[in-house]
Amino acid sequence: MASNSILQQPASVVPIAGREELNWYALHCRPRHEKTVTQSLIERGVEPFLPTITEVHRWSDRKKSVELPLFSCYVFARLAPNRSDRLRVLRVGGVLGLVGTHGEGTPIPDEQIDAVRALLEGAVPWSPCPFLKIGQRVRVRGGALEGLEGILVSRNGNHTLVISVDAIERSLAVRVEGYEVEAA
Repeated sequence: MASNSILQQPASVVPIAGREELNWYALHCRPRHEKTVTQSLIERGVEPFLPTITEVHRWSDRKKSVELPLFSCYVFARLAPNRSDRLRVLRVGGVLGLVGTHGEGTPIPDEQIDAVRALLEGAVPWSPCPFLKIGQRVRVRGGALEGLEGILVSRNGNHTLVISVDAIERSLAVRVEGYEVEAA
């Protein structure tokens, strides 16, 4: 990754519903429609957030910096949790739906959006990684523990891999900080 940025919205964007608390929601979009959806949301008065990264793509005859969505097929929108605001964003061309249950979307805490913004705006090196949940079965990639599988747990803030022998109901735990792990 060469650098990263955030697609900014014009200052003229006004929240849809000033009377209700606005929440962030993830919109699932058609592939390669994220920027078009973002622009359409701005035109409809919806506050969008499209985190982007800049990558250098190389072809046989040239190099070019390309700005790509950080989360392919997703745009975030800040709207009130009511039917009219949901319909307003669902009618945008390229939007497939709100991410969440029953088509209503699940609100995303402001802290999570703020954390993504801070990471992209900061000078701290970062890289995307697979989403892993505590309790999920994972496999270690590389190093002395290559191929080892177990359950990912968190103990005192440390990530630990638990390996169990089911037949004798015994387990061993090993810290996996610094190891790359993937879903098994």
